[in-house]
Amino acid sequence: MNVLFDNCTSPVLATTLHGFIQHFGHAAYHIKDVPGLSNGRHSADLEWIDLLRRSPDEGMFISGDARVLRNPAERAALRSAGLHGFILAAAYQKTPLHQVAATIVWRWPDISQVIRLVAAPSMHEVPIGRQTKLRQLSV
Repeated sequence: MNVLFDNCTSPVLATTLHGFIQHFGHAAYHIKDVPGLSNGRHSADLEWIDLLRRSPDEGMFISGDARVLRNPAERAALRSAGLHGFILAAAYQKTPLHQVAATIVWRWPDISQVIRLVAAPSMHEVPIGRQTKLRQLSV
């Protein structure tokens, strides 16, 4: 499983999660470090969605921006790509980075379970509270 963090997230989150999940055979990357994107960090959402769709490896993404679900072209691309996506709740914007990283690692078992149990395409919101369940969003 490859996890892509989009440009609305800090590269620190990808590095932190990668350190935690690599021993499971997974990898996490920030968009700035993904080979194959012509514009790197400044790639449009449609570009990285297409890159994940074409990848032979199973992929998912984590974003800090729910607008990806409001744009009709991006929403259609997500549906056709068959991806699992996780949107960080708005409360993450005001949360210190070390707490965001800790919460994503804390939530990794929940995220993994969703990927195993729910057919792609799927979209979920990751709440800031550790006792709150992931909330399914419509794709």
